[in-house]
Amino acid sequence: MIEAKTEAITDPSVKGIGETSKQNQFVQAALYRILDANLDRAREGLRTLEDWCRFGLEAANLTNECKQLRQELAQWHTPQLRAFRDTPSDPGTHLTHPNEESRSSVQNVLQANLCRVQEALRVLEEYGKVYDQAMGATCKQMRYRVYTLESQLISYQRQQKLARSSLYLVTSPHKHLFSVVEAALQGGLTLVQYRDKDADDATRLPIAEQLCQLCHRYDALFIVNDRIDLALAVNADGVHLGQQDLPIALARQLLGNQRLIGCSTHCPNDLDRALQAGVDYVGVGPVYETPTKAGRPAAGLDYVRHAAAHATVPWFAIGGIDATNLSEVLAAGAQRVAVVRSIMQAPQPITMTQWFLTQLQDSKF
Repeated sequence: MIEAKTEAITDPSVKGIGETSKQNQFVQAALYRILDANLDRAREGLRTLEDWCRFGLEAANLTNECKQLRQELAQWHTPQLRAFRDTPSDPGTHLTHPNEESRSSVQNVLQANLCRVQEALRVLEEYGKVYDQAMGATCKQMRYRVYTLESQLISYQRQQKLARSSLYLVTSPHKHLFSVVEAALQGGLTLVQYRDKDADDATRLPIAEQLCQLCHRYDALFIVNDRIDLALAVNADGVHLGQQDLPIALARQLLGNQRLIGCSTHCPNDLDRALQAGVDYVGVGPVYETPTKAGRPAAGLDYVRHAAAHATVPWFAIGGIDATNLSEVLAAGAQRVAVVRSIMQAPQPITMTQWFLTQLQDSKF
């Protein structure tokens, strides 16, 4: 345990105007209460994050980092600091804000606690410089570690959601776009791509914003087709690129490591290049000829079989897949599929989504 300081803390601001022992004691008590409160705040926030990393994500590395940070803070949380705690007279215990009274999702809980830990560490860094310079320096470095933890946590959650997604909806223009997508989300869909090749940006932007909010409300991933700038503008979870779009390496530079990058592939060579470039997932197809990709010949089931044998990231068979041919796509080795018309033009999108998910789930057994 770190040895606690015992000397009185003096406040330079009161020197020369009759500094007294009583004033010194007041400054010291206030300082110790600030440190105690923020050590509590940071440790509680880290424990909240740790439990989700452990039980929600089952991520040993993230769980361990939270635990290590908590234990390092505990060394500074000495009995001397705790002795100055005065909860009954603390005016802050009765203060609250509407935003603190409810959490809309687990993601909201995590974000709130990441902010809580970062803010507490900044306070500990600043007041720690008065208490012990080593404390200030330590908390500064811990704050940077929490920033890294936040990036890793966001990236890990997206990767985990992607790995668990077996059905991928690629949208097409529709007069009831939002209600169709929401019905699919209500049916259990967890991955949506916004695709509209013909609309202008003044139309695309508000639609993408609303779709992103809708997907996140249902804890689903939201991907933007082709447009990295649009994906960043609406805080999408990633972008999907075609063979003629920006190189994967440049897209990764622009998007960073937190967001997902998917890529359409049409043959084994496309697949090899995409995997070498470090994509997070690939589309495999078109399995059948489809008006969505007019003029592109079908890649066929042989390419599905090749992907089943060689793909090292999640992959989605795509192109003309519907209720009449899904079984043969699954028989060729696909475990995930992407669809457009099968859901976008379905009379009952929620029912069709549930049907696809059931078939995909059953095929794994």
